[in-house]
Amino acid sequence: MHRQINGDITYHVFNPAIKITLMPSFDVVSEINHQEIRNAVDQAKRELSTRFDFRNTDAGFELQDTNIVIHAEEEFQLVQLLEMLRTKCVNRKVDIKVLQPGEISAQGKTKRQSIALTEGIDADTCRFINKTLKNTNKKLQVQIQGPQIRISSKKRDELQEAMSTIRELDVRVPLQFKNLRD
Repeated sequence: MHRQINGDITYHVFNPAIKITLMPSFDVVSEINHQEIRNAVDQAKRELSTRFDFRNTDAGFELQDTNIVIHAEEEFQLVQLLEMLRTKCVNRKVDIKVLQPGEISAQGKTKRQSIALTEGIDADTCRFINKTLKNTNKKLQVQIQGPQIRISSKKRDELQEAMSTIRELDVRVPLQFKNLRD
């Protein structure tokens, strides 16, 4: 509600009778706990130093910003290192879908493999989730906001149904639900 005073100055007057109701909503995100990834890599390094089959070999893990580089002398050792890293991630409650192994490259006598850490929901996955939710429930409002999705509805029960539908989907990234608002 606006009032005009002195002809050209406009003041906003708060009116408590007007209530703005927000619909219940939640966000679907794909986030990585970087501290847990760091802990998993450190534990894998510790296990590597105690393993008899890796004694006197040039093998190891290197944690970088958005990926982990593993290196060893043979390809079968890279497979063992990757399995060791996956085991440590599972023990630290990190979903192994965040680990996306790349191509194996040879540099001299060592083999290297870069493992990308995927964070955020890509556009194709967002569209797939949007399309699936629209097909199951027409009343849901789905907004794609960059690497996350906001889902809102008038009823909380519909949001819970949407959560169960999303959990049943087979997507390449781990999904979490954040900011549930009533």
